[in-house]
Amino acid sequence: MPDLIRMRRDYDDGSFTEAGLAPTWVEQFDRWFADSVAAELTEPNAMVLATADADGVPDARIVLMKGYDETGFLFVGNYASAKGAQLAVNPRAALVFPWHDLQRSVRVTGTVERVGDAASDALWDPRPRGAQLAAAASLQSTVVESRDELVQRFHELDAQTPPGQLPRPANWGGYRLAPDKVEFWQGGHDRLHDRLVFVRDDEEGGGWFVQRLAP
Repeated sequence: MPDLIRMRRDYDDGSFTEAGLAPTWVEQFDRWFADSVAAELTEPNAMVLATADADGVPDARIVLMKGYDETGFLFVGNYASAKGAQLAVNPRAALVFPWHDLQRSVRVTGTVERVGDAASDALWDPRPRGAQLAAAASLQSTVVESRDELVQRFHELDAQTPPGQLPRPANWGGYRLAPDKVEFWQGGHDRLHDRLVFVRDDEEGGGWFVQRLAP
């Protein structure tokens, strides 16, 4: 068993200063996301999605980002799943992009809403048939007796539907997280990390300002 108290990696990729920050959070995310793709990180669009239920009990899982722009970050899911039920009663969430190999992460908090049928169709249609079958056959977050049960549902649905793309299930669709904070974290030598945060100022008409946080 390794000595976890002493297990650490120092960071040495340099400082991240206000002078190097893009004018907007979305432009800064463009830069860092492009870097993560160029570095050939495994699934750079993978992000931790944290939610909470009506009692404030937290939950988290990894999902894939399916798009982003100045309005927020897109992801998909089953409305009847655990995360769907939690977002229905508490439509706030947090995201983390853990780009460890670049000694970076991006943290986001904000409100979440469904994107509507047309946008959900646009997210569903490019999925391979197998992924569509799996999404339609799985009653996400419910208890199943065995993997064989899941596989049987998958094959039964495959046999019952014509070849080609499946129509989008009514309980599946897209979500958009509209951020109120976007933090860009750069690992620093001796744990003096750089944390620059874009904060939405609703009192000033929805503008943004930047804060530096202590590591």
